[in-house]
Amino acid sequence: MEQTSGAWAAAQLAAVHDDPLGRIALLSRTYGGPLGRAPRHLPFRRAAMSFMRWQAGRGVLNPLESSSPGSRWWRAVNDRLLLDGCEAMARSGGLPGVPSSPSAALWSKFVQHPTSRTWYRAHNASIVSGYLEHRDLAAEESRTERFFLNVTLLRVLYAHALVAAPRLALGKFSFLGGALGDPRFGMTGVFLSLGRVLPDRYPSGKDLAFHLADEHRVARVIDYGVIRPRLQPLYEWSAREIGIPRLVDLVRNGNPVYVWEYADREVWSPHGWLLPVRVLQRLTAPPE
Repeated sequence: MEQTSGAWAAAQLAAVHDDPLGRIALLSRTYGGPLGRAPRHLPFRRAAMSFMRWQAGRGVLNPLESSSPGSRWWRAVNDRLLLDGCEAMARSGGLPGVPSSPSAALWSKFVQHPTSRTWYRAHNASIVSGYLEHRDLAAEESRTERFFLNVTLLRVLYAHALVAAPRLALGKFSFLGGALGDPRFGMTGVFLSLGRVLPDRYPSGKDLAFHLADEHRVARVIDYGVIRPRLQPLYEWSAREIGIPRLVDLVRNGNPVYVWEYADREVWSPHGWLLPVRVLQRLTAPPE
């Protein structure tokens, strides 16, 4: 019996499951296509590889049995991203099989029509699917880590909106959205540079109050001044854009609530740098 695209993808992941560097190499190969030559797709590898290297460097992808074990949640979400991408590449190379999930189907659409918007739709559908499928693993993480899981999600959703819904993302500065959000360009790092907002190592070992006080100033101003005021419409737009209605369950009245109590929403309000936050809020106010 001929191997299916889904079975091939599962075998590729199994071979690198406990090898963070192998995961990085596998992700890189998916952008080369089945023949290793995909010039229209390769530029999109930049953002994906940067995010993957950050995960590996932080240690979240380490084997669970190692001296510095990784995160069951981060590994599971990364599994989903790799499986979807590998499956789409296998189908483009001629292996049979229907898409195993809506997010895998979106990767096939990216393969057929590589644009910033199709890349974000596929990437974020895989990430959001992983979030929703693995709430149980997220609940095992520390309070500090659960806070940053929400920060990670709101940032990847916002980067997508820069490209596909720039008025929502930047208000009257919408003309900047394409350049700022394009995953092929380095400017995307301003919004996806999670090394500036998340602890360097996993687990952090410090409580959330420490990180909120120590967090990178520019990153905090962007989060509170630009992204925070539009979170509710951002999540609602993203749910429609990637075709996952349950995404809206992860926000409530503009406050992230992924494995996070709504009663503890005070952490999403700015407590410092009020002047620059208010200036950014006014300058980039979303349309009514």
